Amino acid sequence: MPVVKQTLLTGLNHNLERVQPSAIRAFDNEVSTIPSILKLTLGEPDFNVPEHIKQAAVRSILENDSHYAASNGTMAVRKAATHFLKDRYDVTYDAASEIIVTVGATEAIYTVLTSLLNEGDKVILPTPIFPLYIPITLVGGGEPVFIDTSSNDFVLSPEMLKQTIKTHGDSIKAIVLNFPSNPTGVTYSAQEIKALADVLRDTNIVIISDEIYSELTYETTHVSMAQYLPEQTIILNGVSKSHAMTGYRIGFLAAPAELVTKLSLIHQFTITTANNTAMAAAAEALGTEAGRQDTLAMKAAYQERRDFVYQTMINLGFTIPRPAGAFYIFAKIPAGYHQDDFEFARDLAVKNKLAVVPGSAFGPGGEGYIRLSYAASLATLQDAMSRLNDYLKDNRQA
Repeated sequence: MPVVKQTLLTGLNHNLERVQPSAIRAFDNEVSTIPSILKLTLGEPDFNVPEHIKQAAVRSILENDSHYAASNGTMAVRKAATHFLKDRYDVTYDAASEIIVTVGATEAIYTVLTSLLNEGDKVILPTPIFPLYIPITLVGGGEPVFIDTSSNDFVLSPEMLKQTIKTHGDSIKAIVLNFPSNPTGVTYSAQEIKALADVLRDTNIVIISDEIYSELTYETTHVSMAQYLPEQTIILNGVSKSHAMTGYRIGFLAAPAELVTKLSLIHQFTITTANNTAMAAAAEALGTEAGRQDTLAMKAAYQERRDFVYQTMINLGFTIPRPAGAFYIFAKIPAGYHQDDFEFARDLAVKNKLAVVPGSAFGPGGEGYIRLSYAASLATLQDAMSRLNDYLKDNRQA
């Protein structure tokens, strides 16, 4: 086993020293060693990929679709993505010049931030937020600017945004809006999106609109930021959450053509192109009526699960913003228990074999909360709530 020459380590990208491993993954790995653990940690849909989508992948293989595709993705999947955006959210993009097919939304995040950031540029991150944005900003030489939204029911208000822009001025390069939100499940109404767009319109701030959970909204209809400010917006989306295709690793981004020309450079030099067979499956998911119906069926199941878990945990004493989308519960730990969320989550895992994610993993405003995913069967969730109930009965502090 080779041992690295120690002096080599001093020459690595110095920004790596500012980055920590994913707290979500680290905690999940830690509790995975506990026998009989029931995990509600990762955002992993429990559904199988629909049969017609799998058959599209099989056809791709049988038809020897095994050669390099265009770097920005096959025209079939780019056309399917533009159809999806127009059909669902009434936003219009050109498949040839305004879409890039990425290796999951994760690569889209990396491509966008790496393309945008110069040393010292700032990125507004309303927190709690999906934490991947933080290390990618840091590695790119940028500075995260956190806005703790916990005092406003986890919604970024125009006033908060105005004050942050006033404080940091022209050093702000971008803002990330992730809605429906991971971890809170909170989303934005048309009026709220329009109000934020009105604040951003006269700035040079790029809006990174992460809408990967757009298809999983419940009582409301998702509204894309691109309806109000398309000239400044980069949409991120994909099939991982909407069609239970996390392992296929297909996302996409949509933006004005001049931006896509620049973004495609980092995309091309990072991954060359996405996988042909996975793209064939994604084209079927995004571009057909059967794909639309798949999502509607999954969404109905998620809503039933949400209602069960939400009401059960409310009855147990948790304070929870009612999730209007995605498949997460973000719950304030009740008084009388460990208020350190890592300590609470670790104790729950050890004593009652139930794993959830500490809220601090999602940035400022997450302290004292836990996140759990209800992308699991109702029977599994019933077992989880029983374990949680038992833990609360036995561990209340004096």
